[in-house]
Order: sequence, then C-alpha cells, then structure tokens
Amino acid sequence: MLHRSKKTLQRPSEEVLKRLEYELGIIEETKFSDYFLVCWDIFNFVNERGILSAVRGSAAASLVLYCLEVTQIDPVEADLFFERFLNIERREMPDIDMDFADNRREEVIKYCIDHYGREHVAQIITFGTLGAKAAIRDTARALALPLSLSDKLAKMIPPTLNIKLKEAIDESSELRNEIKRDSDARDLINMARRVEGSVRHASTHAAAVVISEKPLTDHVPLQRSTSGKDNSSPTTQYSMHPVADVGLLKMDFLGLANLAILDRCVKLIAETTGEHMGVYDVPIDDKKTFQVLGEGETFGVFQLESTGMRRNIKELKPTTINDLAAMIALYRPGPMEHITTFIEAKHGRAAITYPHDDLRDLLEPTYGVLVYQDQVMLIAQAFGGYTLGEADILRKAMGKKIPSVMEAEHEKFNAGALKKGYSKEQADTVFELMAPFAGYGFNKAHAVSYAYIAYWTAYFKANYSTEYIAAVLDSASGNPEKVGEAIRESTRLNISVKPPSINHSGSGFTIETDKDGNDIIRFGLAAVKNVGASAVDPIVEVREAGGPFKDIEDICRRVDSKSLNRRTLESLIRVGAFDEFGGRGNLLESIDRIISTIQRQTKLRESGQTSMFDMLGESVPAPMVQLEISTDDDTTDQERVIGESETFWEWN
Repeated sequence: MLHRSKKTLQRPSEEVLKRLEYELGIIEETKFSDYFLVCWDIFNFVNERGILSAVRGSAAASLVLYCLEVTQIDPVEADLFFERFLNIERREMPDIDMDFADNRREEVIKYCIDHYGREHVAQIITFGTLGAKAAIRDTARALALPLSLSDKLAKMIPPTLNIKLKEAIDESSELRNEIKRDSDARDLINMARRVEGSVRHASTHAAAVVISEKPLTDHVPLQRSTSGKDNSSPTTQYSMHPVADVGLLKMDFLGLANLAILDRCVKLIAETTGEHMGVYDVPIDDKKTFQVLGEGETFGVFQLESTGMRRNIKELKPTTINDLAAMIALYRPGPMEHITTFIEAKHGRAAITYPHDDLRDLLEPTYGVLVYQDQVMLIAQAFGGYTLGEADILRKAMGKKIPSVMEAEHEKFNAGALKKGYSKEQADTVFELMAPFAGYGFNKAHAVSYAYIAYWTAYFKANYSTEYIAAVLDSASGNPEKVGEAIRESTRLNISVKPPSINHSGSGFTIETDKDGNDIIRFGLAAVKNVGASAVDPIVEVREAGGPFKDIEDICRRVDSKSLNRRTLESLIRVGAFDEFGGRGNLLESIDRIISTIQRQTKLRESGQTSMFDMLGESVPAPMVQLEISTDDDTTDQERVIGESETFWEWN
C-alpha cells in the first residue's frame, strides 16, 4: 500500500500516514475495497505498458489512489480533501473518471476483457432521443410533408439547450404565429410533441464500461457491439443508471487526444534529442511555461484554446498551477462574472474582501473569490458546524435547488452557526453567498487535474516547440481546420513544415534537420486526404527495408498495388510527394501507365517470378517498361495550389 508513499513521498509524514489510515477506514466501512483494487489493477497495466493516463473529477482527492499510482497528483500537497470523493454520510459508489491517450483506449478495454473475462466486461448502451427539431423533421418525413415546412419550423426553435417544443412555443412569437396561420404547421407541431423525447437510436456510450464479478448475463441483457467487430466487447441493453441500480460496477474510460499528443511529443523528443522525458515529472514552476501562458499563446494547450480563455489567461498572467485551476473553474456560466474580480485582486488592483474574517484562510488562496464547491463545504464545516460528509450533502442540495430541502438546510446551517457564536444575520449572509454558487461551482480536484494537463501541454509547447507542434499535427490528421491552425501556429513560432515526400515522410509527422542544422517538421503521408495509415505504412516499411526509392520505376517494382492504388497515388502526386520523380502534370497524365505497371509487378512477385533474384541475394528486378516521365515542373502556381488544397487542405 505504501510503495508509492515510499517511492514518491519519500518518508511519509505523520499527516500523510494519518490521512491514509483515515481513507482506508472509510473505504473498508463503505465496502468499496474491491472497486479500488480493480482500479489499481487497471492502472498497473496502464503504467506497465506506458499508456499515458490521468484521472479527472473528485478521485484526484484520494491519497489512497495516489499511493496506488492511479492518480498523479498529491492531494495533500494540492490541498484536496477526501470527503468530496467518498464519505460515510453519502453512500454512493465512488466515481473515477479515467482518461487515457485516445489512440490507446482500446488497449485498456481489451486488457479488462482478457483479464476479467469476456462474460464479465461490457460497454454500456446509450439512447439518443428526439429533441424538438428532430421531432419536427422526423414527423414531417413520416407524414410526407414538404421539407421546406419542417425546415422552416425547425429554424424557429430558439437555440436554448435541450429546449422542449412547449417551451419553444412559449418563447417564440414567430413560431406561435406560424402555428396559428398554417394548419399543416399546427398539425405537425401537435404530432411532433407526442413523439418528442422518444428513443430514436441506440449507440455505445463514449466512455462507460461495466465490470462484474459474476457473468453479466446474470444481471443485465447484452447485445453485440454496434462496431460490428467480432472481437469487441458486448454492450449492455441497460443504460448507465439502470446498470448502477442493479449494483454493477461502472467505470468511465475516456479517450483524451491531449494525452496522445503528450505521448507522441515525448517520443519525438527522445528520437531527436536523446532525452527521455517523463510527462509527470516536468517541473511545475517553469518560467518559460508561465511566460507562454501569460502571453495568451495557448494554441494546443488543453482547456485554454478558446478566444475568451486566451484573453482571460493573458490578463491573469498565471504564476502557479493553482492560478490555472482557478481560471478553469471560473470560466463557465455563473462564476464567469467573478473572473475580473479574481484577476484584479491577484494583481493587487482591487481590495480582497471576505464575508467574515473567520473565512479568510478558506478564501485567501482564491483572492477572496468563491471558486470551488470544496470551499462551500469547508465554509459549512467552519461556519455552520457541519461534518464534511454533511457538507457534501448540503452542496448537492444547493445544486438541485429544491425549496423544501434548501429551507431545511438553511435552518440547520443557522443553528450550527449560532452554536459557534455567530449571529443569525452573519449566518444568513454566508448561506446566501454559498447557495447560488454551489449549483454552478467547480470541483477543485477536477479543476486541479485539468490544470496539470494544461500545464504539461504548455510546458512542452514552450520548451520543445517543434516536437510539440509535430505531435499536435499528428493528432489533428483528418481534421482540416485543426491542421490549418497548427500550420499557422508553426509559422508564428518560426517552425518550418515541409510538404510530404515519398522518400522523406513517415506515416505521421516527423522531425528532420535541414542543411542549416535547424529542426523542421515533415508532413506525414497518412495525413494526406484519401491516403491514410493503412495505405502508407507498407510503403514506409518497404522504403526503410530497401532504402530510398530511386525513381518512379523503383516504386512500381517495390510497392504493392494494394497500398498504392489510383486514388492514393493521385492524392500523393497532387501534394508533391513525387516531385523528385517528375512534374505533377506529367505524373498525373501517366497515372494509368504507373498503376498498370504497379499491378503487373505485384502479380509477378505474387507468382514467384522474382524469387530467383531474391534467393541469389541480387536486387535485380524483373524486366519492366521504362516509364520515361519528365522531371520538368509542368504545372502552374495556380494548378499546384488547387491540387494541394484539394488533397492537402490548408497546410500552407
């Protein structure tokens, strides 16, 4: 149990040992030991395989999970308290949201299936229901009403999230008038209201996985995965809440692209510099990192990329992880109105005030601003005499805003405050400060977890810019807009991105050194439209095994027709991947001859007609026709731009 304490905490202090003993006691009393051990087992596999991971949510507040190497943040150092995650008063299954590099999430699920058994592991179904607009469109289709009518009515629905048709009619005078004026519209809306909220389709939940001690069929009905893969895990026919209601263990395995970016970045650093970096081990007080953040240059930085967040981070000029956590917590509807106060107080431009001087210690770290739900709980404990478990129940009650419950809690809070010597007026003031905030406040452990990922991404961007941007580009492959943004960011950072080359590019984005000794990024072949890794990987393998391609005929001899089909070849020609072997126009005009030659050479290899040369150790190929393609650049600038934009998106 204490191996992490011995390894990471050096000599555990009395405070740490006492905290561990306390947490273990609660875990034992709530009978969740098995849950924690399953989490340990999963993360033991993850850590052994080098899968980059993180835990979001209140689980980061557990010292036990930190010692089990499930979480990476020391909750004692971060001042996170366990009761926000698990306590005696709130007997609910603890919720551990696990983030894994999105390109390796399936490995974790496969491990669970292999380790616990296919009969014991399943993903969880989710049901998509008909919203207001979908109900209108589907009903119109069923009634064979004109598309123009359903489209017109759907556009009249206000943009409020999850709005119901009845609410839309109340809010939109335009919609009300249309219903009065047009009988078809009236009939359509009335019918749509009857199907609104109905289940429209089923799919697999993006994160939820269930693991059971006994075969799942003893508890829930199962179905084959919607992925259609024979070896994939089945899917429960119960959604998340019914699965929990029958007492099954639900976990969330989330795929996070930023972790894949970090993983790719450290591998590129090792390849280019020989440094073997550990993401979790980077210094958390790096001046260059906070300088980049303070300048608002947060493209590619987790949680901090939006225009509004960039503006606020630039004004905040964070100097600690806690500053980042607070901004992440504040940047959402509700607490957003306190961002200016927080920034002004941090920089000494506004006085820091407290609702009562006894709350100074709780609010001073956030410059007098109520930022976290945890602060609500601590205030309830310090001012109202609550236990932290009771305070967690208060927090949830405030979030639900049920009048009768709120009234009862208000009376309880006042009674506790009076016992501690505060006046009713003081108690009312503090309660009224907490009540609206608890509904939209942020869990501190969640904010701190996000802040660390944000910091890690900013650190590598600040200190290893070329490798980091290459990793971002790798992750963005298939997303033209993101690729374009990353290319523009590389230009701002004076990082050169070279176009694809059949002899220099890898499948993904790679780092090269130019003739002047500068690191550059080489565009990956798999990122070219209509190409993909499945086509490119065999080409790269052939090149690495036999050396660079000498000419177009050499490619025809060595590359299989299954990898280099017409669509792939045309796309690679258009982006200039074959420029060293001929002008783009000439290559495109010769594409039929090239494809025919590749197919002929593939058949010769498959029939064994080239095996004699292989046995002799010779590299002499079977005879083939010389293609004789001119290397002159026969395309205009406009033709090159059009060709690149069609297959290369916005790389330049």
